[in-house]
Amino acid sequence: MLVISIQSQVVHGHVGNSAAVYPMQAEGVSVAAVPTTLLSNHPRYPSLRGRVLDAELVADLLVGVEERGLVERASVLVTGYLGSEANAHAIADFVARARRRNPKLAYLCDPVIGDDGKVYVAGGILDVVRKRLVPAASLVTPNQFELEQLAGVDVTDAASLLAASAALSAQGPSGVVATGCTLADTPEGQVETILCANGQTSRFATVRLPIRPCGTGDLLSGLIAAHVAKGASVEAAVRAAVDGVFAVLVRTQAQGGEEMSLVPWPRD
Repeated sequence: MLVISIQSQVVHGHVGNSAAVYPMQAEGVSVAAVPTTLLSNHPRYPSLRGRVLDAELVADLLVGVEERGLVERASVLVTGYLGSEANAHAIADFVARARRRNPKLAYLCDPVIGDDGKVYVAGGILDVVRKRLVPAASLVTPNQFELEQLAGVDVTDAASLLAASAALSAQGPSGVVATGCTLADTPEGQVETILCANGQTSRFATVRLPIRPCGTGDLLSGLIAAHVAKGASVEAAVRAAVDGVFAVLVRTQAQGGEEMSLVPWPRD
């Protein structure tokens, strides 16, 4: 069981691969982690060191992934924060090659482009995600705002969520997992993760806790990938991932931490 995970990396805190790799390993899945950035921390802190990696370096690392035969061994490929338009194109090229080399490889695209009504990635990334990565994906995991941006549909209720998800699925993905959803009929005080596939929805609600650490979406997509790699259905994988993230958030709140409390990994 191997997941190839292409995301950001930070020294302090838990976003990108720094949020996803250890939990995937704790679930019994090997991970080939490819960084798109090397940063001191996520941008919510008052200072930020490091940089987005050059596209030539990222592309070279991905060639190394291919040379070691990891594409053929992997069950799932995950992409998250890309860092630059040039990185986005290099990664899209790799995704295309990987899926040709291993037609059984599931590709989970976490389209990290924004939140809270704001696109926060570098210019050009949204177009690459929309035109190259989403059509290549098996599963897409946007938050509610990202789903609206990618589909061009305002998501306010179950019907508009299905319409937006259908617009993405028409491009290629067999399923859409909308995260951080608050719809018209979402119970007060709760937040939902909603799987849309084959015109149907599966809704997973948890209590909205009064904390909001960074990286929860990266953790969720990593856990979905891990459970799919272990042979779970997408619905079962999403359910397990939601439970895992919620357990982490409950412990983070109890400990009063600013970053997600991942260690030790919570077990049932």
